[in-house]
Amino acid sequence: MNQQFRQDAIVELVRQHGYMSIEQLTAHFSVTPQTIRRDLNTLADEGRVRRVHGGVGVESSTVNTAYSTRKTLHLEEKERIACCLAHNIPNHSSLFINIGTSNEMVAQALLEHQGLEIITNNLNVAAILQHKEDFTVIIAGGQVRSRDGGIIGEATIDFINQFKVDYGIIGISGIDEDGSLLEFDYQEVRVAQAIIANSRRIYLAADYSKFHRNPVVRQGNLEQLDALFTDRKPPEAIQRLLTQHDVALHIASA
Repeated sequence: MNQQFRQDAIVELVRQHGYMSIEQLTAHFSVTPQTIRRDLNTLADEGRVRRVHGGVGVESSTVNTAYSTRKTLHLEEKERIACCLAHNIPNHSSLFINIGTSNEMVAQALLEHQGLEIITNNLNVAAILQHKEDFTVIIAGGQVRSRDGGIIGEATIDFINQFKVDYGIIGISGIDEDGSLLEFDYQEVRVAQAIIANSRRIYLAADYSKFHRNPVVRQGNLEQLDALFTDRKPPEAIQRLLTQHDVALHIASA
């Protein structure tokens, strides 16, 4: 059994049992504990499982990974995705950029553009873009979330609803096989829904790990997108939905 098949099988076992110890997995696959630990580290980094003492459990559907950790995960993949997405944004466009570490990478990639007008509810995005003299950067009002600089709440939604922009750039915490776009925070979701409603085109930046996470709050559906930017081919069920709803798929390969 090659590494990819073994890792997929580990995820399925964890989903069935809720928890698997390193000893159980070592015996099941007839490999060394060191091999299993490497597999578990890879799967945890991809957000497919959650490392716990002595083994591995199901990734939480109610609590997101800490922002400081998410900042360091899949950096190379996020950079490729960000560059690919930025390449599809024309100069002198208007756009929303919402909360998320992938979107912060997109903001960085947009610095080579000219004449953009950006409305954001992400203080980190605003900080990245603020020194570009030919950009107009507008920060949404509302409650600042201390853990990641996101701005949320009713005031934020009211602010977003004053605009109609060319592109809405959104992130996501998980994508279900039925096409649901999923998040952890209800207030964040409501702001994202306002961005979707007030954008002419919707671009989603999501690395491959998002296809294996199942947060609890529904933000929307793949059919609302104009394009998905990721780093690997999505699962077949997702590919079928993208084709069915005429959503462009951009794979930022190495």
